[in-house]
Amino acid sequence: QLQFVESGGGLVQPGGSLRLSCTTTRSNVGDLAIGWFRQAPGKVPEGISCISIYDHFTDYSNSVKGRFTISRDNAKNTVDLQMTSLKSEDIGRYYCGPVRTHSSYSCTLSGIGPYGQGTQVIVSS
Repeated sequence: QLQFVESGGGLVQPGGSLRLSCTTTRSNVGDLAIGWFRQAPGKVPEGISCISIYDHFTDYSNSVKGRFTISRDNAKNTVDLQMTSLKSEDIGRYYCGPVRTHSSYSCTLSGIGPYGQGTQVIVSS
């Protein structure tokens, strides 16, 4: 069974940065288009970023565009999310998992699961 593991969350001050990492067990992350999702307290999860299988096509939600960068390292079997200029609105639990695609050269912010346990991000002074 495909499983995802997220790491890298923590407490950071407003304006600070964090780097989240996603990996899989029992599979190769390079075979999948991967997305990052955020669930803020009391809200439904939202897709915030994705990366395609080939050519590293990426997409971002408007809420994180220009501040977050997704990347993949197939040799390390990881998909990372570099988060900068963090705000209180970025507080939440962050998950990674496979996303719907139109081709191997694209991705969408719509997840298809499964997801890992997530990693918590808190932005506070």
